[in-house]
Formats: sequence, structure tokens, C-alpha cells
Amino acid sequence: MRTIAFVTQKGGAGKSTLASNISVAAQQAGERVFIIDLDPLQSLVKWSEMRGQSDIPVEHVPLTKLSKALDALEKKGVTLVVIDAPGQDSEQSQAAIRAADLCIIPARPNVFDLWASEATRVKVKEAGKEYAFLLNQCPPAQQNARVEQGAKALQAMGGLLAPLVSARVDYQEAARQGLSVGELSPSGVAAVEMRDLWSSVKRRLKKPSTSAARPAQGKSAADKSDATKAAPAKHAAKARKASAKAA
Repeated sequence: MRTIAFVTQKGGAGKSTLASNISVAAQQAGERVFIIDLDPLQSLVKWSEMRGQSDIPVEHVPLTKLSKALDALEKKGVTLVVIDAPGQDSEQSQAAIRAADLCIIPARPNVFDLWASEATRVKVKEAGKEYAFLLNQCPPAQQNARVEQGAKALQAMGGLLAPLVSARVDYQEAARQGLSVGELSPSGVAAVEMRDLWSSVKRRLKKPSTSAARPAQGKSAADKSDATKAAPAKHAAKARKASAKAA
């Protein structure tokens, strides 16, 4: 089971919209998805109620039960958990960061969101978690220069997910009906954006986490290095013994 969390220090970046749409895109691609709504506003819980389906369960989980909930979901065969955190630095946001295999930091192409993205990145790095930026609600083509500046700013801070997500009416209309853009208009441009975005996120999730590169518990890096050096000599000794027996 892998867990992604949409986190940011500033509201209005479109976390809930992105979380609902990428959850459906992942589910349509074969994942067993569960959404945890940590935002006190519970926007995704309301979206789920409007949706009226049980294909993608959504629950508001208290922080004290988050760890147990994740363990239970893994045992039930859930393959992807999507966490929607509040748009501020809070206990819920910190818990989402700690629980995630990948933190997605959405930002609109304006200086206030970019500043907030940097603050969020600092929190994520302090927790030792993987992260990627996502440029959301990009304006029409005639404002490409501003979007390009925003993309360059996020690329300079770290990885930037593709594609950039545009401001489209389909996203709002789908949310109003408890749907995703992939369900509202499967062949629409917004639906293609979300399918491509899920592919991008999935590739990130396949990368080994930073914890995988750490030495095993109880052994230092030096211990492991010594063991590696000793291995050739050990094998050589075995070879000499085998040769002597054969003679």
C-alpha cells in the first residue's frame, strides 16, 4: 500500500479537487483507493455524500486513530490511500506529511502560493519525506509567461509533476455533482490531464524511498562496508579449500 498526501501551507490551491480527481483516475487504472479527509472542513466527505457511491470510500479520521486506520486499510487490501490535509500548518497537516510516502504540494502560479510552497517543502524535508510540486489552476494560454515563471520557480525547489493542471470549468462542475472530470467527460482535456497526472504520480511512487538507502538498524554504514570488503576474502578461502579437496 502506498500513501500520498496533498499538503500546503496556504488554502485555495485546489487540494481537495486534485485529491478527488486523482483518486478516481487511480481507481479507474486498477488501484483500490481510500481517501482520508483530515481537513476540518471535510470537503471530500461532502463530495463523497454527493457522489452516493461506495467505489472510493472517504472518511474523516481523527488524528489519534490515523495510524491504526492505515494499518487496517493495508490489511484490507487497499493499494492507495489519498490524504487531504488542511491548507495551513497544523497538527493534521504534520500528521499527513508523516504518514505519506509522497507529499504533493500544489500551488497556483502566483508569488503567494510559491512562497507557501517553499514553507511547505521545508516542513516535508524536516520530516524526511519525498515530495513533488504540482502547478494547479494555470490560466489560459495568453498568460503562458506567468505559468512558465511559476514552473521554473518550482523546478528550482525540486521535482515538478507533469502535466501542469489548467483552470477548467469541468473541475468545478464535476465536484458539484460528486464526480471526477474523468467521469463527467471521459474524453475531455481535463480527464486526460488527470490520467496523465496519475501516471506521473505512480512513477514517483515506484522510486525507492530515502529510508531504503539507510543502513540496517543495529549496523552502521562502516560495519556494512567492512562486511562488504570481507566477502571477497571469505569466498576466496572457500575456493582454496575446495581446490585442496579436489587435489
